[in-house]
Amino acid sequence: MSVFLQPIYTQTVGAGGASSITFNNIPQTFTDLKVVISTRMNNASTLGYTTIRFNGDTGSSTNYSYTFLDANLGGGPFSSRNQNLSVWFTNTVGASSTASTFSNIEMYIPNYTGSNFKQATIDTTAENNATGGAWLDLFSTLYRSTSPITSITFNDVFNSASFVQYSTISIYGITKG
Repeated sequence: MSVFLQPIYTQTVGAGGASSITFNNIPQTFTDLKVVISTRMNNASTLGYTTIRFNGDTGSSTNYSYTFLDANLGGGPFSSRNQNLSVWFTNTVGASSTASTFSNIEMYIPNYTGSNFKQATIDTTAENNATGGAWLDLFSTLYRSTSPITSITFNDVFNSASFVQYSTISIYGITKG
């Protein structure tokens, strides 16, 4: 089987930052999507959150289900839990983390055009200068909608933080054949 990866969209935040990044009109011609994110937030703490919504959905708390493993690599405990939210999220470095350090996030969404619930995996690394470590997050997620994914919005709904300059998000289409 051959797998082809094709860039669809890339957006890099300019001077002044951006409160959100939205990609609309995602082509429905691929089998899967891969999202690659390099972000930093302007909130005052060491930790912010990149939140992710599909199709502008702000529905009930059962729309996005998570199972995740969260590890503070600076010696903190591992934690894991299942929960339902109105948005997916992943750890992102904030203003008091080491200067010019960005979180790295990858998300894989198979069968994003299908009429089934959408599953996704998300992995994140985020430096945490305040505690001398870093976070490693692994997510298994489910979007409880049978509609094809046509748009994705990224922001920080928990802290109302903005992405700083040079934060970059790219979406790739994957074709299997």
